[in-house]
Amino acid sequence: MIRILLSTRLGERRWTQADLARATGIRPSTINEIYHEIAERVNLEHLDLICEALGCELSDIIVRTPNADVRVNTRVGVALHKD
Repeated sequence: MIRILLSTRLGERRWTQADLARATGIRPSTINEIYHEIAERVNLEHLDLICEALGCELSDIIVRTPNADVRVNTRVGVALHKD
C-alpha cells in the first residue's frame, strides 16, 4: 500500500493546506486529495513542487508499506489471499 504523509509533513511545519497551495501554485482541491490520501493519481510535477516547498525528499512524503492481503494474478482476474 502506498501512503502519503503530507498531513504529517505539514503538521511538522505548522502549515495549512492553503499555505502549501499558495507556496506551490497547486490547486487547493488537488492538495486536499493528496493530503487525505484519496488521490488516485499524483502529478510528478506536483510532487516536485511539494518537496521543494517543504524542503524534503520524495521518500519523506510517500512510503510503501506491505499489503496485508497477497494478490495473485489469475486468468480471470486478481484473487486475494489473506496470510
